[in-house]
Amino acid sequence: MRCTALILLDSSWLRIIWTRKGINAVQHQNIVFHGLLKHIPWSIFDRLVDQHNADWDDRVVKTKAHLLAMLYAQLCGARSLREIETNLRSHASKLYHLGGCTISRSALSTANALRPVEVFAGLLAALMAQLQAGYRRKIGDCVRLIDSTSVQLSSLSGNWATFSAAVCGAKAHIIYDPDADQPLYLMVTPCNVNDITAAKAMPIEAAATYVFDLGYYDYGWWARLDQAGCRIVTRLKCNTPFAIVDDRPVPTGSSILSDRTGYLPRRLAASRHNPMSGLVREVRIMIETGKVLRIFTNDLQASAQEIADLYKRRWAIELFFRWVMYGRRPRCKSKSDFFAKRSGAVMYSACCRLEDYLCRDAAAMAAGPDVIR
Repeated sequence: MRCTALILLDSSWLRIIWTRKGINAVQHQNIVFHGLLKHIPWSIFDRLVDQHNADWDDRVVKTKAHLLAMLYAQLCGARSLREIETNLRSHASKLYHLGGCTISRSALSTANALRPVEVFAGLLAALMAQLQAGYRRKIGDCVRLIDSTSVQLSSLSGNWATFSAAVCGAKAHIIYDPDADQPLYLMVTPCNVNDITAAKAMPIEAAATYVFDLGYYDYGWWARLDQAGCRIVTRLKCNTPFAIVDDRPVPTGSSILSDRTGYLPRRLAASRHNPMSGLVREVRIMIETGKVLRIFTNDLQASAQEIADLYKRRWAIELFFRWVMYGRRPRCKSKSDFFAKRSGAVMYSACCRLEDYLCRDAAAMAAGPDVIR
């Protein structure tokens, strides 16, 4: 042993070889989740944390670890806080390199209840704007689809999300860009809030094309869109009067039955003036089932087929809802429940679900056109 010690001390070459043979480390490899997190604007996230004092108590789990846990829950399809806790523990060795940590079910519940929801909502808005800024350089006309989808909640949410005696739920109101395949706006309300009530609080993008269904039937809101220079494509109710001014010719053999310009009723109930009193247009089409739809628009220049095709694009947001709200589970036949009971926690889950969608979309765009999300 003494000779061996003298040799190692006297010979630097032997000491280096011995040291190298003693290292038995495995090189770290990043997981797929790490690649998705690269698309999150962390500088904006840190600013939001400071702005809203989200890390106000050292006893509560940190905001970044909270965000990583909620995003990972969407990635792995967790259905409860206990399942999130179990999945995080199974990947505990990987969380250190992501800046996260294992979180107990009670700690995650406390964070969902107490942390300001404005942090996750602000991050979602920043992520939406970041992706749109890169995409809008490629397109001219902006099409915006507006719709809502319901989310089933447990009876524990009855203090704020009661729909009927036995049903509790919330609504996610979305503005969706079908060209970029990305959501632009999110609002979460109790299920008994009308779609048009939420739409009146949504931002209006001037000169954009807005496509929506009968849930947003309000002449006053239509007039606001028209004054902002927006093109409106929606449906008229079957009993809505329409004073015809001009009956335009339509191509024979097509699904378009008529193309007319005219006026909506001048007066509404209680002799109120109709704010949408200008010259507008009605395009009647027949769909595959034989049902006749009355498509309404304030665009007097586009062809009738273009108007019909724009309204048909509304189904893109239904496919988006199916992808996001059904949890991307092939065997799932109903909308996945949100693992929350408070309104803020439901908003956390909705924001993280859309943030997961946007990160996947950004990763797919960065990888190339042949990559499937």
